[in-house]
Amino acid sequence: MTFTYIDLFAGIGGFHQAAGALGGECVFACEIDEQAKRAYAANYGITPAGDITKIDAAGIPDFDVLFAGFPCQPFSIIGNMRGFEDIRGTLFFDVARILDAKKPKMFVLENVKQLSRHDGGNTLNVIIKTLENLGYKTYWKVLNALDFGLPQKRERTIIVGFRDDEARFCFPEGKTAGNLKDILEPDENVDKKYFASEHIAEKRLAAHESEYNPGIWHENKSGNISSYPYSCALRAGASYNYLLVNGVRRLTPRESLRLQGFSDSFRIVCSDHQTRKQAGNAVPVNVVKAVLKEALKAAGM
Repeated sequence: MTFTYIDLFAGIGGFHQAAGALGGECVFACEIDEQAKRAYAANYGITPAGDITKIDAAGIPDFDVLFAGFPCQPFSIIGNMRGFEDIRGTLFFDVARILDAKKPKMFVLENVKQLSRHDGGNTLNVIIKTLENLGYKTYWKVLNALDFGLPQKRERTIIVGFRDDEARFCFPEGKTAGNLKDILEPDENVDKKYFASEHIAEKRLAAHESEYNPGIWHENKSGNISSYPYSCALRAGASYNYLLVNGVRRLTPRESLRLQGFSDSFRIVCSDHQTRKQAGNAVPVNVVKAVLKEALKAAGM
């Protein structure tokens, strides 16, 4: 059965990728970043509207499902953890405003893992209480992309809600880790511009010995280096050498997109820098697809 949806804080369309694979039709999208809007339009034929605070909910077409990866910086350990004190944190209430006006059958929201414990859980409690007061039976859980076929440790808080009190929903249990070999290009096929300088590579190799090949080497803020048979979470604002394949080269834009579950049919129309940022901000497609599949069943759609 085809369902209609809107894509708020759409980025480059992680929700769109998942919903499209399950028969969804996007009737409205919203994204404030101009480069992300450019990528979205090039791939889906829809130019997202801009600032959500200026959007009149009455002008949005009717729809069945609302998706929103509302801004995560206020709740992230990488940010300053100010939550609702940060103006970006209050953008959740624009999601609530649209839910209240349009009353769709269900929603799926996404944010960082830290949302679940920010301010001792009070922030999430406010969000859940707000959604329940709008008439939605609401569920939440932290899911890891690593458990859903993607070789990336990316934990995210997922919130799902239904207007039908009879809906019975269970989050999917991910059990399959992805393989880096399916993500990475052979080094000989990768442009030399993605390789770290000889100085950086030698410094990494001298500081760390990895048991994984292929592996992703990760340098934290303290300069400590570790490696895994998967990637640590992609970050929009990370240093250029935050993650290195086998300690010697950066991920290409295509590899970054693959780590988020984007198919190779996704057109890259922005610069390397912008595409890295976009991939770092994206929702993991495989996680959303698995959740949405179960949610649609629960909603009888």
